[in-house]
Amino acid sequence: MQTRPRPSRPRLALLVGIGVWPIITTLLYLIRPVSQGWPVWLTTLALTPAMVIIMVWGLLPAIHRYFGKFLIRG
Repeated sequence: MQTRPRPSRPRLALLVGIGVWPIITTLLYLIRPVSQGWPVWLTTLALTPAMVIIMVWGLLPAIHRYFGKFLIRG
C-alpha cells in the first residue's frame, strides 16, 4: 500500500498565514462597530468561532485544492 506524500509544513504555514490575514482583518472590521470598548479577550472570543469555521470548511480545503502540488515536498 502506498502512502500519500506529506505536505511541506513551511509551505502550508506560509499559505495559511497569507489566507488568515485577510479573513481576520475582515472579521475585525465587521465586529468593530459593536465591539468598541470591549477588552481584547472578549473580541477574540467573539471572533474565534467564525474564524475556525471559515478555516476548517473554507480556507484549508481551498489551500489543498488549489495549491496541493505546491505543498507536496519535491
